[in-house]
Amino acid sequence: MQVLGIAGAPDSGQTRLAERLIERCGADARVATVTHGPHSPNVTEPEADIARHRAAGAAETVSLTDDGEWVAAGSSRTLTDTLDALAPDYDYAFVEGHGDAAIPKVVLGDREAADPVLARFDDGENADLDAILAALDERDPYVTLETLVEAVKRDPDEDRAGAIATFTGRVRAKDGPEDPRTEFLEFERYDGVAQERMADLRATLEARDGVHAVRLHHKTGVVEASEDIVFVVVLAGHRTEAFSAVEDGIDRLKAEVPLFKKEVTVDGEFWAHERDG
Repeated sequence: MQVLGIAGAPDSGQTRLAERLIERCGADARVATVTHGPHSPNVTEPEADIARHRAAGAAETVSLTDDGEWVAAGSSRTLTDTLDALAPDYDYAFVEGHGDAAIPKVVLGDREAADPVLARFDDGENADLDAILAALDERDPYVTLETLVEAVKRDPDEDRAGAIATFTGRVRAKDGPEDPRTEFLEFERYDGVAQERMADLRATLEARDGVHAVRLHHKTGVVEASEDIVFVVVLAGHRTEAFSAVEDGIDRLKAEVPLFKKEVTVDGEFWAHERDG
């Protein structure tokens, strides 16, 4: 799923840009949207953001409030929780009003917003959709463990598979009780080479006897403490082949794929090649 934030002042046309993007993408893809506000919206009011998203063709609309209420389900959710829930089912998620979130975004007017910013425009009515979508397509998709599990389940050989094994690496806040707390990690990769080596590793693992499908994903950019970093998913005939391929997959990914990380703790920050545990 590709995720795009839209940040702007109330009169900058945030919702109009969301409508235009939904209409453009919704003809060929499944689109969900997320809005943000201080209180639960009146979703039956035609001028409400969430109602306009639905009218434009969004297959699912979610509104998050300042206190974390998830209007669509009536329970507390963060933006990450919400995107994780949407990712397996949608091709695009357009997020309106979460300017501080660390997701790719378009900024309208003179609004301050957190990186990464893909483009800036004066207003949503005149924003260049082609430029926005081209920039978004160059970004990594929003991937969760569930999206990768669902992907291997669609493999043509899934009827001969009796096991799915997975590995999830996450940001640990501390190695020991006295260590300074890690606030976040930031990952960069050697583009082109990293993707090629990841593809080679996947092909090598899938060539093993008893292994039917493999998916690997390592996030780039900022990943906060306790969030997931890397996934390895293996569909295999039996658990022995599945577990072995998962272990080799994560070991070789860390050893062979050129990824670099910056660790930011409460005491400072440093860059280190992504080869340690």
